[in-house]
Amino acid sequence: MADNEEAAVADMVGLVVDDTVCIGIGRCEMLEPDVFFVNDDAIAQVSSDVRLARSRANEIVMECPSGAISIQKTTSDEQGN
Repeated sequence: MADNEEAAVADMVGLVVDDTVCIGIGRCEMLEPDVFFVNDDAIAQVSSDVRLARSRANEIVMECPSGAISIQKTTSDEQGN
């Protein structure tokens, strides 16, 4: 794998939804239907262990009207790597 491909893969992040903050508008599902769905309780959930480019993930975080979406912390994030 070329260095730029490795950097692109390394810059992929997961997203999480705080179900105590989500208001179920569904904007996330509209923007990334392969990543999010709104469940029967009108709360957004992440569909699976899908990862997005950090730049796209940041856009999704900013688009959430309730601020319920965040970028998933990784072990390397917590260690400052």
